[in-house]
Amino acid sequence: MWERLRGLRSWTLRLSHRLPLGSGGPGAALSRAVWGRPARVLVLLFASVIVLGTGLLMLPASQQDPGTTTLSQALFTATSALCVAGLSVVALGDHWSPLGEGVILALIQVGGIGIMTLASVLGLVVIRRFGLRMQLSVQSEQRTLNVGDAREIVLRIVATSLVCEALLTLVLVPRMWLAHGMGLDEAAYSGLFHAVSAFNNAGLSLYGDSLTRFSGDPLILGPIALATVLGGLGFPVLLELRRHLRTPRRWSLHTKMTVWTSLLLFVGGMVAVTALEWGNPATLGPLPWPQKLLDGAFHGVMPRSGGFNVVDVAAMESHTLFVTIMLMFVGGGSASTAGGIKTSTFAVIWFVVWAEVRGHPQVHAFGRRLSSGAVRQALSLTFLSMTGIAFATIYLTATSPFTLQEILFEVVSAFGVVGLSAGITPALPTHGQILLTILMFAGRLGPITFASALALRERTRRYDLPEGRPIIG
Repeated sequence: MWERLRGLRSWTLRLSHRLPLGSGGPGAALSRAVWGRPARVLVLLFASVIVLGTGLLMLPASQQDPGTTTLSQALFTATSALCVAGLSVVALGDHWSPLGEGVILALIQVGGIGIMTLASVLGLVVIRRFGLRMQLSVQSEQRTLNVGDAREIVLRIVATSLVCEALLTLVLVPRMWLAHGMGLDEAAYSGLFHAVSAFNNAGLSLYGDSLTRFSGDPLILGPIALATVLGGLGFPVLLELRRHLRTPRRWSLHTKMTVWTSLLLFVGGMVAVTALEWGNPATLGPLPWPQKLLDGAFHGVMPRSGGFNVVDVAAMESHTLFVTIMLMFVGGGSASTAGGIKTSTFAVIWFVVWAEVRGHPQVHAFGRRLSSGAVRQALSLTFLSMTGIAFATIYLTATSPFTLQEILFEVVSAFGVVGLSAGITPALPTHGQILLTILMFAGRLGPITFASALALRERTRRYDLPEGRPIIG
């Protein structure tokens, strides 16, 4: 305990010397802006990078046919890349030049690493605002969330991302070169692009048909699916699994929630998509059964924010699309490259329902009691997400000629920054594409900023009101 106390005091002193919170001078004002309202800084930072990316994509050199790109197309593409959403209003390989594709790749990398980094650092900022006892308690509970130098955390995240992307590139390039008729240069570029896109859960592909040309190839689809899963777990979970992979009893509550919920949703998604599409003549029906299993399993993973497809999503059965919508809404792990309301949020809500069904006054999960603050935040985030999706769906249904299911699929894909599409995004009116742009931005940053804002604003009420109980149900 005393060692932790000395470590916490040393870390606090170092950070306070670097970022003084006192009055006087522009440095103090900047420190107050950063540490006082980190959520606002995060939003402004990403908005600024989107503006920069839009400007670069509007350059004639970024387009194969200079002057053919509209401002809304450039804005949509930059937002989709930085927010690792995966939706596109133009075919990347046909519309953008190598410079434009390089800009998109850089935005994906910055968005993936930046989001993971800032989400983790925001977590440390939130802890720093608590009292000393609470900081030590959280450090004890979240064993991977060490009270240490934020710079070390950033370096670990960057290193983890680059290593995973490099390994995936080394696997994809030889396979694309030797088995799919690509030249070495093309295979190297395609392997790198899709490795970065996969680990960052971007779902953007150089090919208009996504990964359809690799259908049935386990050496392409398997590694891409694995990278998508790893990127969607989140850096805190990856770090903890690296240390305690063989001792689940030492996992923190967050890691247990993320791993087991993700495993349940992955298996459920793979089984559901494969079974529902097994006889569909437009998707898995004509394929031999080993290819059906592989492609079905791949599509069961992608709704968790992966975004790639190997069969035509628009040709899927209505019930399969609805299952996909539910998976996209949940998304991946907190502090990860995935979107959605997050697996931990979904798990908290499930445990709340389970406690209510069993008549328990408190909510318990994996041997721990969930705080009322965590329950309120999970319910609030889910309700606001559902409300935003509902209003966007109503608006697009009233202003575009597409069906309710097609629009709902596209809206949830944008909010969950997934990238799967029913094929209607390029055909939406400009105001509809702008609305999806806003949804991608809100879906990427909304859960992070909302959760951190709630934690930072939490305060003790000096009085309470008489209890009331309305009729429920």
